[in-house]
Amino acid sequence: MKIAIAQINPIIADIKGNSEKIIEHLNRAKNVGAELVVFPEMAVIGYPPMDLLENKKLITDNLNAVKTIASFCKGISAIVGHVECSSNRSPLLLNTASVIHNGNIIASQAKTLLPTYDVFDELRYFTPAAAHKPISLLGHTIGITICEDIWNDSDFDNVIFNEYRHYEIDPVEKLFAQGADFIINISASPYCVGKNTVKWDILQSIARKYRVSILYVNQVGGNDSLIFDGNSIFINARGEFIVRAKAFAEDMLVFDTEKSPPIPKPTENIPADIKDALVLGLRDYMKKCGFSDAVIGLSGGIDSALTATLAVEALGSDHVIGITMPSMYSSAGSVDDSMQLAKNLRIKIYTIPIADLYYEYRKSLSDIFHERAEDVTEENIQARIRGNLLMAVSNKFKSLLLTTGNKSELAMGYCTLYGDMSGGLAVISDLPKTLVYRLARYINREREIIPQASIEKPPSAELRPNQKDQDSLPPYEVLDKILECYIEKRMSMKEIVALGFEEKTVAEVLTKVNQNEYKRIQAAPGLKVTSKAFGIGRRVPIAQKFKP
Repeated sequence: MKIAIAQINPIIADIKGNSEKIIEHLNRAKNVGAELVVFPEMAVIGYPPMDLLENKKLITDNLNAVKTIASFCKGISAIVGHVECSSNRSPLLLNTASVIHNGNIIASQAKTLLPTYDVFDELRYFTPAAAHKPISLLGHTIGITICEDIWNDSDFDNVIFNEYRHYEIDPVEKLFAQGADFIINISASPYCVGKNTVKWDILQSIARKYRVSILYVNQVGGNDSLIFDGNSIFINARGEFIVRAKAFAEDMLVFDTEKSPPIPKPTENIPADIKDALVLGLRDYMKKCGFSDAVIGLSGGIDSALTATLAVEALGSDHVIGITMPSMYSSAGSVDDSMQLAKNLRIKIYTIPIADLYYEYRKSLSDIFHERAEDVTEENIQARIRGNLLMAVSNKFKSLLLTTGNKSELAMGYCTLYGDMSGGLAVISDLPKTLVYRLARYINREREIIPQASIEKPPSAELRPNQKDQDSLPPYEVLDKILECYIEKRMSMKEIVALGFEEKTVAEVLTKVNQNEYKRIQAAPGLKVTSKAFGIGRRVPIAQKFKP
């Protein structure tokens, strides 16, 4: 069978644009002789539409679009993901894959396993499939599954991607029992570090166990905080990998299931994959929200340097502006490093000193602050002056302000509300500081882009004389391991201490994580690349007294 993988990048709720893209790929596939073209999960609407699904017009438009798409399926078959109305009078919908042949929808299969962990909340909108039935198409008995449906293999631990599965049904097993010899899975599976390795192992295991071919077609592109990596694959019944679509890019891949030779089993490429994910997520967030230009506050440190470097790769140097805002505490090296970075990236850079503004603030507050000692308040004034200046530039030039804080800082509350947290997108907010360093060194692997001084000097907010991050935080090598245990692995304090960490340090870290939820709830959306990011996949009350 000659199949076309249509790995597309839809825009959520852009029914017209998504349909045109689907039809374009249909025609391309037909022109090269493909018998079947397969699109990702919910390709007509884009994933995840969340509460937009409560708008009846969106559902109607999506159903009408499927009919239009079907009219173009002459001489070719297609599997298209969309949303269907439930037939049991339930207000809930069906996450559906429809099989189109010669202009007609000949079969549909709804999604069975509806995830509710991490960023997913599908039981809020959908009802599970009532039945699982293979279809006969092009000489095969094909079992259609949708994303989560294929990840419940009993041969694997019930903890996959650090999340628990509690499903009693295995749709693949049910389809195989009814004679399926070919499993097609359409997905909108977001990227996180290490996830693809697990995916490829599961899919290969299923192919070998049931002796069935598996086609996995994944969405690609950034939608808010989520980044979909593509990496669609076909594995034959011997468990051999035959083709793999591009990572982090749209692709249409046409192959013959019987004639294409095997390829080596894929492997993840870290940190290259993380860099590509962030570039894609940033580019799509900007484009899909209507921005072409970005502004970044450059401190001379590694975080802002990495953010600017990613922005230039995503948008081009002509679309990125850097602003350096030295104070009386800023070192000459910080300004010089910012200038060198701008030169390396070929971006415009402007300097706005803030010392005079800071002293005016102090003067205005002198009466009300009378007889009160200086503390973090005065430090935060500087951060907030910078945030206001950056937002003014953002407004004037209609550019999106990119915040530059990392995951370690955000976890500990080592950031200022309405100051360095100001902005429209937090590009590296899911990168622990140690990963920031690793990614910066990767970017510099061939030539110096991020100044070496920015990488080597001790990190500092430079809000008081001789300030260093490590004055307030444990060493990042220790901090990041504790944070991974607590945030991503959900380990208790006792379990973390048992790994060899100092109890006092663990207690202080966990206390600060819990105390600073009020900051994170007000933070700009960030791009997710780990198994548990701060954002829609982590919902913690602000007012609470949990003792870890």
